[in-house]
Amino acid sequence: MTLSELYIYPIKSCAALPLDATTVEARGLSGDRRWMIVDAGGRFITGRQFPQITLVQARPVDGGLILEAPGMPSIRVEAPQPAAHETVEIWKAPVAAVPASEEASAWVARYLGTDARLVYMDESVQRPVNPVYARQGDIVSFADSFPIMLLGRGSLDLLNTKLDVPVVMTRFRPNFVVDTPTPHAEDDWARVAIGEVEFDVAKDCTRCNFVNVDPALGRKSHDGEPLKTLTGYRRFDDGVTFGRHLIARSPGVVRRGDAVTVLATR
Repeated sequence: MTLSELYIYPIKSCAALPLDATTVEARGLSGDRRWMIVDAGGRFITGRQFPQITLVQARPVDGGLILEAPGMPSIRVEAPQPAAHETVEIWKAPVAAVPASEEASAWVARYLGTDARLVYMDESVQRPVNPVYARQGDIVSFADSFPIMLLGRGSLDLLNTKLDVPVVMTRFRPNFVVDTPTPHAEDDWARVAIGEVEFDVAKDCTRCNFVNVDPALGRKSHDGEPLKTLTGYRRFDDGVTFGRHLIARSPGVVRRGDAVTVLATR
């Protein structure tokens, strides 16, 4: 098996950025979900409430990002200098963040049509992974819960045989896509190596209606798909699952085309 696709999401819930290679860090992949959009109360904003957020393209440049979105002028956003943190929320849990510039926040607010701000996670923030599934000291960016998400190509191929209209891989916002030989082969993995980096496979990835947002259109489906179909055959005790969450156990570089080796199964 090989790593066939590799993505980061520089801003949480915004467009995927495909890569040929990236560095694996303690929080996950370099530059992945280090930025986030929050509402006036500091609560995270995602495609669940504002599906058009998936059309925001964020391109990393030295010291920050270039943002683009339909109907908006592009803007360069500088990573804020270390400053006093504010408390924001992801799933009602407090997270420390540094506010971006007023200009950047005005840009995202104008695009979304709501009172919104852009915030950044600097190196001093140590947001822990749920200790039920992780080791002491494991940390994560603004991702919902875990540093990295992996999905097998075979799993999407099976889903698409059940749908009237096939969906693309980026609906499910993976970091790693593996050309698995069978659907849901990844369900059995407990530890894997991708190139030079080893990962614990910590937990199944449970799914919500964000997967019903078409990332190319920035709109939710009207028929509840593909979550409706997934629910029919992928519902388990902890919810509807599709993909696996990973935690890196060594630093290094991963590249598209790297060999994927299963080191242990559950």
